[in-house]
Amino acid sequence: MENGLIMENERVDDLNLGNLRLIQNPEQFCFGIDAVLLADFAAKSIKKGARVMDMCAGNGIITVLLSHKSAAKSITGLEIQKPVAEMAQRSIKLNALEKRANIVCGDLKDAAGLFGKSTFDNVVCNPPYKETGGGLISENESAAIARHEIMCSLEDVIASSAALLAPGGKLSMIHRPERLVDIIILMKKYKIEPKRLRAVYPSYKKPASMVLVEGASGGRPKLLNLPPLYVYETDGEYTDEINIIYERSR
Repeated sequence: MENGLIMENERVDDLNLGNLRLIQNPEQFCFGIDAVLLADFAAKSIKKGARVMDMCAGNGIITVLLSHKSAAKSITGLEIQKPVAEMAQRSIKLNALEKRANIVCGDLKDAAGLFGKSTFDNVVCNPPYKETGGGLISENESAAIARHEIMCSLEDVIASSAALLAPGGKLSMIHRPERLVDIIILMKKYKIEPKRLRAVYPSYKKPASMVLVEGASGGRPKLLNLPPLYVYETDGEYTDEINIIYERSR
C-alpha cells in the first residue's frame, strides 16, 4: 500500500485541503479540530520564507496543514515518541513535502541544543492539556503522553519556545481556558509578550472550551482580544467561519 508507507493498523485520512492526506493509527492519539484551528490561527502570522517549528508534533497534522496554509520556507515537527515521529515523517513523504517539511524525534527540552538558539521565526504548539495528576490517564501510553504533561510541562514548552525563537518571532498555542493565566504568566516570565488572544466556543450558549494565544519574543505590551470563534450553529452544523477554515461550503 502507498509504496510501503502505510503500516498495519494505520489508515490514510483525506484532509480535504490541497489534496493533503495524513497517516493515522486509531490505536494512538488522532488529531481533532483543535489542530485545525491552531494551524489556521498560526498561519496568519507566518511570513513568506519563515522557518517554523511545530512543537509536540504528534502525527504531523499541523506540520502538514501549515505546508498548505502558509508560505513558510521550512516546517520542522518535533515529536518525542519515536513510532509517532516515524509515522508523521511517512505522512510528509506521502504528500511529497520533503523539500519543505520534516519530522525530528527528540525531546523539546533539548530543542535549543538540537536546532540552536534563535533559529525559528515561528513556533506552533498544541501541547498536552492536562497537568500531571489531572484526570484519568489512558492505559494507551501514546495517548497518555499526548494528553497529559508526562514528558513535558507547560513551562517546558514556553521556555523551549523562547530559546528557539528569533527576536520578534511568534509562539502560537492552543490550550484549555483554565490554563490561560498560567500561559500568560509563563510567557511574561520568558519574555514572550502576549499579542493575540481568541476564545473558542462549542456553540453560542456554551462556555469556551479552548483558547488560542499568540506571543511575540521580546515584543512590546499590547494584547489584541479577537472576536469569539464559534464551532457549531444552533442547528448543529458548523458555523460559516469554521467552514472557511476547513475550506469547504456549508
